[in-house]
Amino acid sequence: MLMDNELLEDSFSKLSTALIADSCLRQRVPLRVAQGGIHPLVPGMRLAGRVLPARHRGSVDVFLEAIRKARAGDVLVVDNDSRSDEGCVGDLTVLEARSWGLAGLVVRGYHRDSTELVRLAFPIFSYGSCPAGPRRLDERGPLDLSSAQWDGFTVNDNDAVFADDDGALFVPWNKIEEVLKVAKSISSVERQQAKSIRAGKTLSEQLEFDQYLTKRKSDPSYTFRRHLRERGGAIEE
Repeated sequence: MLMDNELLEDSFSKLSTALIADSCLRQRVPLRVAQGGIHPLVPGMRLAGRVLPARHRGSVDVFLEAIRKARAGDVLVVDNDSRSDEGCVGDLTVLEARSWGLAGLVVRGYHRDSTELVRLAFPIFSYGSCPAGPRRLDERGPLDLSSAQWDGFTVNDNDAVFADDDGALFVPWNKIEEVLKVAKSISSVERQQAKSIRAGKTLSEQLEFDQYLTKRKSDPSYTFRRHLRERGGAIEE
């Protein structure tokens, strides 16, 4: 089944970025996580969709141009080079994005017009707010509408972005179906483990931790992760 933004959002509604990250590790999919500190405008906001990249140079024209290429459910991923001296997106940009059917914004930088943005209740993830708008106009580059740079990696429209209260991460579009499948499996195991803990069976009992300690005594190279894999545990990978 070919994945699209609507199916992606529906699948993610039952998952989390933590589960997606664990699934990437299981599948040996490179883990591309937005550097720490990114958070939703309002706790509880969630996002999942195809990346619609835009590199900000001081003017909103790059956003207006990028949005014109959007498919319904895309996520505008703004690269503002982690600048904290300006709010590069505000209420007008967000209103425009919403009117074109985007699912939200993920910003490598700061936003402004926070009060208005909260009223709009449109999913936005950034590193914080700054009242000052851009006071520069840098030269546009050839990659401004084709990719966005993050610390140590680049994303484009061949990627999906997932975001929630824990942060944001990116997954290659051609790996999504398998990553989601494994994430659902991990979630199922963890929910059963949580249910068992509440019923009185400790996690140590479920994971046969005493047996692990005994085996480690005789074989110091025996790791807890190996022990978990042999038993289908989902705590770590």
